[in-house]
Amino acid sequence: MRPTDDRAARTVPRALAPFTVPAYRRLAVALVLTTFASGMWVVALVWEVIRLDGGPGALSFVTASSAVGILLPALLGGVVADRVPQKSILLAVATVELVGFGVVAVLAATDVTRLWHLAVVALATGMGMAFYYPAYSAWLPALVPEQHLMAVNGFEGMVRPLVHQAAGPAVAGAVVGAFAPSVAFGLATASVGLGLLALTAVPRTAVRRAAPDPVAPLVGEAATPAGLVATALADIREGVAYMRRTPWLLGTLLFASLMTLAVMGPLEVLVPYLLKDRLDGGPGDHALVLAAFGVGGAVGSMAMASLQMPRRYLTLMNVLWGVGCLPLAAMGLATAVWQVVAAGFFLGALFSAPMVIWGTLLQRRVPPHLLGRVAGLDFFVSLALMPVSMALAGPLATLLGVEAVFVVAGCVPLLLAVPAVLLFRMPADELAHPLRDEPVTTEPVGPQQPSGGRPR
Repeated sequence: MRPTDDRAARTVPRALAPFTVPAYRRLAVALVLTTFASGMWVVALVWEVIRLDGGPGALSFVTASSAVGILLPALLGGVVADRVPQKSILLAVATVELVGFGVVAVLAATDVTRLWHLAVVALATGMGMAFYYPAYSAWLPALVPEQHLMAVNGFEGMVRPLVHQAAGPAVAGAVVGAFAPSVAFGLATASVGLGLLALTAVPRTAVRRAAPDPVAPLVGEAATPAGLVATALADIREGVAYMRRTPWLLGTLLFASLMTLAVMGPLEVLVPYLLKDRLDGGPGDHALVLAAFGVGGAVGSMAMASLQMPRRYLTLMNVLWGVGCLPLAAMGLATAVWQVVAAGFFLGALFSAPMVIWGTLLQRRVPPHLLGRVAGLDFFVSLALMPVSMALAGPLATLLGVEAVFVVAGCVPLLLAVPAVLLFRMPADELAHPLRDEPVTTEPVGPQQPSGGRPR
């Protein structure tokens, strides 16, 4: 891979600087195409279940299969990401999606689909996502210079809401309405296939481990099933031990898990009922709220990507998450649909902006040989309490009222954020470990970069 073009990087806005790196341009194309396919898949899956005369229970069965697939191997995904070249993992995940989407497209077109077919594919693609996120997070620092990571995470924070939550579902809805779910599945398959081709053009990089030979623990006696399990468990313990002895990481993950518990149920479950029962809204209004949330997320991500890493990055990140949940309280107090839509926009913006800091923080401060496992822990913690939050949202709304649940959900994270920052001594930590951007370097990155790296 060619070195980063210093002159080109200095003549473009900060948010676009990563695109001066050829490898990242190819990876970005793959990201957009596979994310678009995933957005199409979600909508086409719903309408294929409906076409099969499936009700809410059937849809819950299929979507729950995906959630189970994501959660089961989440910690193992981080172990694999630290031991296997990350490009190989992403190629494998894209291949699973290509085959799964293609099989469902053929089954739907020939009218032989059964619910268990959809559940199996949803389970497989969900498991793929559990391996994708840690591998992708661990791969980025080997592909782009450190000073571009903020911009990279900002771009991806824009792509996911705009492409996965807006463009993909919009195209799938139009295609299903004009033709059939099978055509939408076919287009999703084609998009994944193109993304797979783009991914093959990204250079392969070495696994960034501190050990001289990262494959050594996987050969000999350790290559037996019992040995592989023991090695995986040892790797997981190493990742958990690093989390426990790293206050800023432990404190942020604990806060984030409690924030998820407070926020995700009302956001995912109760917004339609708030619109329908209190504001006489309908499905179109719900779509507007979701679209505003996605657009806000894109704006917040790109705005943060255009800035340098803040000096008080830990304090700002956690407090901004706490403040960013206040629009939920505004939703509970809203008297018109437009107010809920506006609150959705600010919720998306204020929630996504700290995510850019968080992704960059992991990539710059976690030792390279642990980054996959820490990303896997982050992924697991972020999702573990989401089903609990969704299960509690309905009963709490019945007991306290929908409006009260939104107000509590919007205020609790801010009340947790400040103690988390102080209890885990984040202000002192961020001053002791500044992450201000360094001058752009012309040293090669990618395959020519050493496989190790100094911990931060």
